[in-house]
Amino acid sequence: MNNKSFTRTLIGLLALGCLISIVYGLIIKETDPSLGNSYIGFGTLFLFLVSMPLFIFSESRGKKLDDYMLNEKNIRRMRAKTEKDSKKNNKSAKNT
Repeated sequence: MNNKSFTRTLIGLLALGCLISIVYGLIIKETDPSLGNSYIGFGTLFLFLVSMPLFIFSESRGKKLDDYMLNEKNIRRMRAKTEKDSKKNNKSAKNT
């Protein structure tokens, strides 16, 4: 098993554990409200402050963040692509 699949499995298990904790907290909240709220709170805390950042970090590793930022270069590239697509659609409309 390579490193990427190991980290995906680990993050998936961690997220599943958080969701199980939240559901368990909802179930036992009827009998013991403070303990149920604790399970819900810790499950939510670990889901959003541990699992999500780990997932984002592991999936964005090795990618250029400049490709996803809105800067002048990317705006020009998007405009050029839009103009190219509209010209292509105009030509195909004229042929029909």
